[in-house]
Amino acid sequence: MPIIRVKDIRDMSSEDRKKKLTELQTELVRLKTMVKAGGSIDNPSRIRELRKAIARILTVQNEPAKPETKEKAKEKTTKKTKRKKTSEKAETTKEESKQ
Repeated sequence: MPIIRVKDIRDMSSEDRKKKLTELQTELVRLKTMVKAGGSIDNPSRIRELRKAIARILTVQNEPAKPETKEKAKEKTTKKTKRKKTSEKAETTKEESKQ
């Protein structure tokens, strides 16, 4: 069972997300330190759950930026296709001038 669900993360404000993120990261560091020191922890799967929860929060934080990058990617592909078309025209005019 996840520590925090994506729906709950989306409902949080950006400040709450940042607080929760630092809280989870702190707990993860604490658990990893305990394992490295040779101690045993009660629930070893907690480390995995924390890592996934941190990834979920970071994913939700980066979501608004993604549509902008998709638009830029589309612009780049259209520019590339335009360049190809103009280079094809140049080749055909070279061939016509040779004949």
